[in-house]
Amino acid sequence: MPDVFKGLADPTRREILSLLKDRDLNVGEIAKHFPISMASLSHHLNILYEARLVTKIKKGQFVYYSLNTTIVEDVILKLVSLQKKEE
Repeated sequence: MPDVFKGLADPTRREILSLLKDRDLNVGEIAKHFPISMASLSHHLNILYEARLVTKIKKGQFVYYSLNTTIVEDVILKLVSLQKKEE
């Protein structure tokens, strides 16, 4: 779970996840939304992938990223379970 929180800690990575909630995108499509180098974007995507927050699949010459909703749901459930119960 620590990798998940590392993935969520950065605003750029959270914005990438927000973009992916609507549809799968390739690196070029994601890059259009950020004023950062491709190396920086690749670094962010790698952190998200290692945290299992995104999945990737190669289609032809493009790599498409998609939101891994299973991990996102697990994180939400974990956080909700930490709530103090009303007495």
